[in-house]
Amino acid sequence: MAVESVPSSDLAVPAQATPKSRRILESVFGLVGEILITGGVVLGLFVVWQLFYTDVLSGRTQTQVLDNISWAEPVRVPAITAGGITAAGVTAPAVEVATIPDSLKVYSAAGAPVIAEPSVTTTFATLHVPRWGHDYVRTISEGTDWARVLNVLGIGHYKGTAMPGAVGNFAIAGHRTTYAKPFADIDTLQVGDSLVVQTEAAWYVYTVTGTAIVNPTDVAVIAPVPDKPGEAPTVASITMTSCTPKFSAAQRYIVWGQLKYWAPTGNGYPSELLEKP
Repeated sequence: MAVESVPSSDLAVPAQATPKSRRILESVFGLVGEILITGGVVLGLFVVWQLFYTDVLSGRTQTQVLDNISWAEPVRVPAITAGGITAAGVTAPAVEVATIPDSLKVYSAAGAPVIAEPSVTTTFATLHVPRWGHDYVRTISEGTDWARVLNVLGIGHYKGTAMPGAVGNFAIAGHRTTYAKPFADIDTLQVGDSLVVQTEAAWYVYTVTGTAIVNPTDVAVIAPVPDKPGEAPTVASITMTSCTPKFSAAQRYIVWGQLKYWAPTGNGYPSELLEKP
């Protein structure tokens, strides 16, 4: 059978791009590339700002707030290891630090000078954590609003939970990354560690009793009796909360503790503050 031939004039001929259309395409691709590069630079600058510059700004503010508290008593002692040798290998002189006499320690919440819950942003206490170093001291302010408290002042107190030394649950929150990250090492705390809270009138020494990782919706962790909503509290406890894992808000890292004793201020430091980190 003969194959019918098709006139060459009927064959489709691909259209050739004109110089003008090529220039338009090149301009479009160039513009898209510039936008992507600019977006990458902006994103990189945001990460730097979020992870580092917020630490500088918030750290400066928190240090200033601490310095302005007349009653705060930061402990300044060298990190002495066994034998009086510092971590740097230098022999350190003996340091005399007055500690609270046992006769002034009250091993219950009875008679504790509990302050009333203040207005949001009011700084009313400091937190010392010996495991994080002798020089670790951060302010505690009322509220857990990010913009007004956690991002600026550091550690915040959950409104409606107990105040330091009171029967119930003194619940506090802090960032683990960014904004001076007061709870950066929350996952290093161990059962038996000391958490020392100071107000103008008293020292409150708590002992860590447990840790947990929970979902953000598990608000029972800050109930008057932690994890047992509806139960009436009989002891003074503390709860620390922060995001976990680092650089994520997917879950919450929880540290619980109970009051070991309280003592009035002005009579030396709790001996727990001198524990080796």
